[in-house]
Amino acid sequence: MKIFTSTQIRELDKYTIENEPVSSINLMERAAKALARAITEVWSSSTPVIVFAGPGNNGGDALAVSRLLAEQGYQVTVYLFNITGALSPDCLANKRRLQETKKVGNFIEVTQEFDPPRLDQGMLVVDGLFGSGLNKQLAGGFASLVKYINSSAAQVVSIDVPSGLMTEDNSYNVRANIIRATMTLTLQHPKLAFLFPENQIFVGQLRVLDIRLSQEGISKMDAQYMMTDESMVRQLLQSRSPFAHKGQMGNALVVAGSYCMAGAAVLAARACLRSGVGKVTVCTSKCNISVLQMSVPEAIVRTGPDETIFAEPLETEDYDAMGIGPGLGHSEQTAIALISQLRSAQCPVVADADAINILANHRAWVQQLPKGIILTPHPKEFDRLEGHSADSYERLVKARNLAMRLQGYVILKGHYTAICLPDGRILFNPTGNAGMATAGSGDVLTGIITGLLARGYKAQDACIAGVYLHGLAGDLAACEFGEESLVAGDIIRYLPQAFKRLKE
Repeated sequence: MKIFTSTQIRELDKYTIENEPVSSINLMERAAKALARAITEVWSSSTPVIVFAGPGNNGGDALAVSRLLAEQGYQVTVYLFNITGALSPDCLANKRRLQETKKVGNFIEVTQEFDPPRLDQGMLVVDGLFGSGLNKQLAGGFASLVKYINSSAAQVVSIDVPSGLMTEDNSYNVRANIIRATMTLTLQHPKLAFLFPENQIFVGQLRVLDIRLSQEGISKMDAQYMMTDESMVRQLLQSRSPFAHKGQMGNALVVAGSYCMAGAAVLAARACLRSGVGKVTVCTSKCNISVLQMSVPEAIVRTGPDETIFAEPLETEDYDAMGIGPGLGHSEQTAIALISQLRSAQCPVVADADAINILANHRAWVQQLPKGIILTPHPKEFDRLEGHSADSYERLVKARNLAMRLQGYVILKGHYTAICLPDGRILFNPTGNAGMATAGSGDVLTGIITGLLARGYKAQDACIAGVYLHGLAGDLAACEFGEESLVAGDIIRYLPQAFKRLKE
């Protein structure tokens, strides 16, 4: 699914109007019917409804929804804010339609003074003040109204976008002046801002409503942002030949684990094996030999000269992919071995965890990373590497720029993990759950992607499929164990079922 900018959303509306063809007022009516239907599925006609409509097309949507709800027996009170005396043509048309129906209990057009209604528990506020076209923070009377709504006990449903929230960059927004919706009913596609954790408090429960915008227009329009889905990932998965043997299924190297961190190596190795690779070699410190050989008997274990740390790089000529970083530690000796290992790598590389932390402490080394490298930081690791970000949008821009600069891949982990590609595009992953916020989950992801690379997947495909499978396995595990009790090993346990689901 493509995620469009506010400018592209307007262009897509225009394309639909011109090429379906459909009039703009009828397209608004189509959207209003989808919105009203979604509202009636959650709130009964016994719920008093207060509608706040702005002067633009978002307000026009709200007026049309008011009329449709009133026709279904809802008690509706409407406030239309027409402070400047300039309503959009479709908003004006829906104002006239609303007045003609005479079924709305109370319609107030606010031109100067505004006496806010009482908003009590059990009431529903329909927020139709401002939509995706907003390009500046709310101020003055509208900011005061937003604060009043937020302070009430009423539930709030926002049309398309919570008023005050901009669709992409909210770095300079005033958070107190943004509607905190109980539910957001967005039209056709999710907005980029909805994918950032700090905006969840405004979006609430999100529903995406199909209003049948032109599929031709959608397919023609390039999108910098996309959401992956099951059909996309299913097409990426490679089949296994009935005559395959382990030598044809890839040889992966996992460089992980130091003293007291053997678990990171175990998790990465087990996940790598479960990803279908033919052979896995784990390079770890000597103190971890017994743990690895008992926990992952299928893996080959190699050690360097040091008892407790990774201190000497390996030749990678015989390996098809390498994952490096989980549980390595931060010693200077390990740091030197790490950059030497990365510089000399002769196979695709996934760098995670302490590999990223070491690079953050030696930023000049970043320019020495091999082309095509895959970095898998969580937000704090990324901030150590690229500097503090004020919000998720700024962090995402930095991650995209880093991927382009390195001509590699940056997988910024989170609820909607962002896969930043070398060409500047960003793909968001929809699978996964809060139960995966547990130690070792990232080590599992490193193992999965390393295994797919060793299998022969292209780097981009390994990133997309690996992140999706990781989240899907976590979702399947959460169905059995619940989010609270989920641990990283459960993700590996359900990885076979994740593959099976996609294959079938």
